[in-house]
Amino acid sequence: MTSQAEPIKETYATAGVDIALAAKAKELIAKHARSTLRPEVLGGLGFFGGLFEFKGYHQPVLVSSVDGVGTKLKIASALARHDTVGIDIVNHCVNDILTCGAEPLFFLDYIAMGKLIPEQVGAIAQGLAQACREVGCALIGGETAEMPGLYAEEDYDLAGFIIGVVEKEKLIQGKKIAAGDTIIGLPSSGLHTNGYSLVRKLFGVDQSVLNTHYPELGRTLGEELLEPHRCYYHQLKPLLPIIRGMAHITGGGLIGNVPRVLPQGMATRFDSKTWAVPPIFKLIQQRGNVDREEMYHVFNMGIGMAVICSPGDADQLTRALSEAKVIGEVVKQKEARVIID
Repeated sequence: MTSQAEPIKETYATAGVDIALAAKAKELIAKHARSTLRPEVLGGLGFFGGLFEFKGYHQPVLVSSVDGVGTKLKIASALARHDTVGIDIVNHCVNDILTCGAEPLFFLDYIAMGKLIPEQVGAIAQGLAQACREVGCALIGGETAEMPGLYAEEDYDLAGFIIGVVEKEKLIQGKKIAAGDTIIGLPSSGLHTNGYSLVRKLFGVDQSVLNTHYPELGRTLGEELLEPHRCYYHQLKPLLPIIRGMAHITGGGLIGNVPRVLPQGMATRFDSKTWAVPPIFKLIQQRGNVDREEMYHVFNMGIGMAVICSPGDADQLTRALSEAKVIGEVVKQKEARVIID
């Protein structure tokens, strides 16, 4: 008599999703998130919705933003270093809503992975919590998803969602910007979170390449590329009353981002000799024989935030912002665009 093998009993784990690992990862996230909670957060963590008691504003305007870290995550994975990308996404989102004059209230994250590794999630959450604590923003919730078949085992994606608030009368929208206004540049800390697809095409992600020390950088290429996105909140918060407009210089560079805050009929003229372009950008340009205009359209080129104010307030701003420099001015022009001399 022939015996038949028992049929395989399928589970979610055999399909590639381990619920037990997910629970462990969520507890690691919660451990870090608890350190960010503000008094307005109700009900703690783990509920189906994050609860935030809104108070203290007369005419509040909620300001929201969502973004991702992009293919910088490929560099983090290649070097098995995941503690900085959480800082990247929080600081990116904080800077975005800061351009409206908003205070960050709470933040939510989304982490999707091919294979869930709790310790890796914990390292990401550590960076998220650190950046949230630094600006007083509550890490109130999020989602961690294991999705085999959609992502390769070693791949993951990280996105962030932020809600901030500003009094309506203090909202910054660029409406007061006029011809002759001064543009002040705040330095970036490197590439921030943009341009990594081009960088990876030029250099690749082999550890031997990323661990190569470059004298002009003063460190390895990988260390340079993983430098966290800089946050400008604490520097600019006390100066918001005299700021007419701000542009966070992300994907699109100065050319793509500054026109977003200009009134109709206004353009900007920048003098590129007024600031030092960091060595990493020169290295990229030489490696790929990239045109100058393309560099300024893809990368921040050393300017992470462009601040626009009246000429009479420029001295006050540059004195208060020790690293800031006057880099250009607003000019009359039919089409909103950027001129870089």
